[in-house]
Amino acid sequence: MAYTGTVATEAELDLAVGENVDTTGWTEANKNLLIAQAEGFLCTLLEYDIVTNWASLQSKFKPVLSEWASRSCALMGIAYNMINYSSRIEAEDMVNIHTYRLDLIEKMIREGRFQKALGVS
Repeated sequence: MAYTGTVATEAELDLAVGENVDTTGWTEANKNLLIAQAEGFLCTLLEYDIVTNWASLQSKFKPVLSEWASRSCALMGIAYNMINYSSRIEAEDMVNIHTYRLDLIEKMIREGRFQKALGVS
């Protein structure tokens, strides 16, 4: 099986999840499932199929979507099993940081100016 994400690369997901992720849950199959969910959420939020039309989007703004998708997947990977982190607090801090950035990006997208800049409004 190969990684199938469009909006974020597998390397971006791995960077966001950190080095202490439980590899029994951080599998390619699960990454494919999580990125599909993240991409679906972003398409719904933007009311536009960014996956099919990824190449046509304004390139300056695509990294914001990649960040959202990789952080969303990482959050689920961390939450799957926090046992490998140095402490539960470390894992929870990572979850909180991802949640904070996810919320900021979602607010920016919902304001509508992001869609216009991205070229999807």
